[in-house]
Amino acid sequence: MIREIWFESHGAKLFAAEEGQGRPVILLHGGLANHQACRLFAAPLAERFRLITPDLRASGRSIYAQPLGWNLLADDVAALVDHLGVGPAVVGGISFGAGVAVRAALRHPGAIAALVVIHPAFGGADTGLTPAQQAAMDAMDAAGSRVVAEGIEVLYPLFDALPPAVRERARRVVATYDPASVAATTRFMRTGGQPFATRADLAAISVPTLLVPGVDPTHPVEVADVYRRHLPRCTVRVAELAELTSAITDFLDRELR
Repeated sequence: MIREIWFESHGAKLFAAEEGQGRPVILLHGGLANHQACRLFAAPLAERFRLITPDLRASGRSIYAQPLGWNLLADDVAALVDHLGVGPAVVGGISFGAGVAVRAALRHPGAIAALVVIHPAFGGADTGLTPAQQAAMDAMDAAGSRVVAEGIEVLYPLFDALPPAVRERARRVVATYDPASVAATTRFMRTGGQPFATRADLAAISVPTLLVPGVDPTHPVEVADVYRRHLPRCTVRVAELAELTSAITDFLDRELR
């Protein structure tokens, strides 16, 4: 049974869902998504672990309309770990959520037992965004900047290239979002800010890390290579979304016995 969690961090009331028992595994969704996006590929983890999937600040039910920052988002992860009393926990994320997880590992190392980095999009300030990534961020913010005045429906064209079933599911989920929170999220993403400064910063992450490289222009292999080369305890696993549960389980069984 899925249980709702509400906790506070830096003056905001934030939401998470949890299911299962055992070692805590916190998974963070990507941009313009919510906790359900992680559950699409990770729900089977609840058969063996305590799966915790928050709505990041300014996403889903974690309403927030003020400026965002990587430190603020990382502090929210630490606040969730502290609220639940589950530290240190396995913390991971996909795409934008991977960036938050990495920043949390750098800023709050005591809260992290292991790190899971899926389809990373952010390779540090000395790498920056590729032209394809910047174009994607600009397109999201061009729509996100209009939602408060024109309604959440202006986001729908962003999903036009998706398969029909996926497109309709994305539209149903987005329809529940708070417009001001969406605007805050896309504004932050368009800045191209990075969760760490230089590639060498990753050497400070001493916990075991599972890296699942991305395979598309907004999650380029070149970014994953930054992590592979600079994380001291990095395990690389090429996996489709349907294989992520087994990839994470195998990694945790090996590294955290």
